[in-house]
Amino acid sequence: MSRLYIHPLPVRVWHWINALGFVLLILTGLSIRYAEVIHVVSFANAVSLHNMVGFALVANYFVWLCFYLFTDKIVVYHPELDPKKYYGDTIRQALYYGYGIFRGKPNPHHATAYRKFNALQSTMYQTIMIVLVPVQLYTGLLLWDPVRFAGSVDFFGGVRVVSTVHVILFIFFFAFLFGHVYLASLGRTPGEHFKAMITGYEEVSE
Repeated sequence: MSRLYIHPLPVRVWHWINALGFVLLILTGLSIRYAEVIHVVSFANAVSLHNMVGFALVANYFVWLCFYLFTDKIVVYHPELDPKKYYGDTIRQALYYGYGIFRGKPNPHHATAYRKFNALQSTMYQTIMIVLVPVQLYTGLLLWDPVRFAGSVDFFGGVRVVSTVHVILFIFFFAFLFGHVYLASLGRTPGEHFKAMITGYEEVSE
């Protein structure tokens, strides 16, 4: 076994700020959307905290974006250049998560500093970070002040359409959070990958 520095400090700081922010947005979002049923905090406090955390995550997103755009670490998100191999790796990884792991099969992906994501993770994270997160942040911005952004709100079909997109993505991220935590627990020990996201180092086979 050897230790591999796989998560640089800016990535770890961004990750934990993002994780805390997501949890707060989920709790306050539930208090806003279902105020008559869920009373985590008061409606007024939920709106205020939701907006504040939302703007913090917008800034945090640009920290992530700038780090990957202006360093060579962007390659960790790049799919395999050979499409045939990339899709083959994706299928193998899906079979491992859905079947092989329960049979004690070895993980087909071996992490390196510049290939820390397997093909399935690469596809999922690129879709989330390049498409879904910006859409969620943008729809949240429109809902924050639909009068100021009336032109954009009307362009997309009105407040109800924007709100529906925002809620649908909220449901996706809520489900993703559970899946992400579960998959992160599938190391040699349940806490291995969590520890790596704190220290930056992951234990890898020689």
